[in-house]
Amino acid sequence: MPESTRPLRKLGFLTIGLFDPKDPAAGHESTLQIIELGEQLGFDSAWLRHRHLQYGISSPIAVMAAASQRTSRIHLGTAVTPLGWENPLRLAEDLATVDLLAGGRINSGVSVGEPMQYDTLKHELYPDTADLEDFSYTRVERFARLVAGEPVRDFSGKQGVVEEFSDRVEPHSPGLRQRLWYGAGSTRSALWAGTNGFNLLSSSVIFPDEGQEPDFARIQQAQIRTYRDAAADSLHAHGPARVSQGLVVIPTDSATPAQRQKYQQYVEERRPRIQTPQGPRGMLFAPDLIGTSDEIAEQLHAHAGFQEVDEVAFALPFSFDHEDYVQILTDIATKLGPALGWNPAIN
Repeated sequence: MPESTRPLRKLGFLTIGLFDPKDPAAGHESTLQIIELGEQLGFDSAWLRHRHLQYGISSPIAVMAAASQRTSRIHLGTAVTPLGWENPLRLAEDLATVDLLAGGRINSGVSVGEPMQYDTLKHELYPDTADLEDFSYTRVERFARLVAGEPVRDFSGKQGVVEEFSDRVEPHSPGLRQRLWYGAGSTRSALWAGTNGFNLLSSSVIFPDEGQEPDFARIQQAQIRTYRDAAADSLHAHGPARVSQGLVVIPTDSATPAQRQKYQQYVEERRPRIQTPQGPRGMLFAPDLIGTSDEIAEQLHAHAGFQEVDEVAFALPFSFDHEDYVQILTDIATKLGPALGWNPAIN
């Protein structure tokens, strides 16, 4: 088996938090139970996707708040929150509040850009400012400043007998700024993240530069190296630069025959999208990795992108059942993780 350049130091997982619109509470409860299981299995982190006007988690901050009261060690993150949907000041307040409730375990991954299908909803999201909103990096820069505790205004102090005001976002959670991540899929965004003091989330979707051969692993490797160079040059003032990779892995070690058949069908249905670049920007999808933990570990050790990292947040498939996630997470923690050199956290 080819050897990775480093053992896996941190193991996490990512879930969309799928639910049935006829009974959304049950789906959210399932997500919380999966996070609790992750902590029991020794995972270092659990990450939530952010989905709006879909049947997945629309409010990961609320779910993280609930999960923080049902766990004590596992880190909780968003991968990612699209800032085009958010007011940066209000988001900074909510994240700091939950981070304090969680004892400093929140990792906020964000991205910028126009909200998906913006023309269909901008009249409700931004009825008065839809054509004026800035969805560039400026939005995330403002968010980061607010999280860091930089002044919002000149005014502070007492007004009247009781009211006391701050000039920064309150509450302030001092360590939160260094746990901000940027979800980058292009060389440009990886460079920006490194230059501006964000940790890097590199997922199973990337955008190649013009003229690059459509080799997902090599492009991801190049983007991570670009990020690390930029972070080193900027001295990464907010803490050591971290990189996490998020591929879809489906270990089948303890799966039933019916589960294996379901998983294989899922992978086959998604396979056509990895054959050629997608859309005007040539978007590339990583193949889903399915098989025994030893087989998946061998593929990962040979993956140029994986060779650059010592942290992962493996993405759970979107549409499986609760018992499927239990099986997959258990195999990842007890078989795949150790095969990658990882040691479970002690509860």
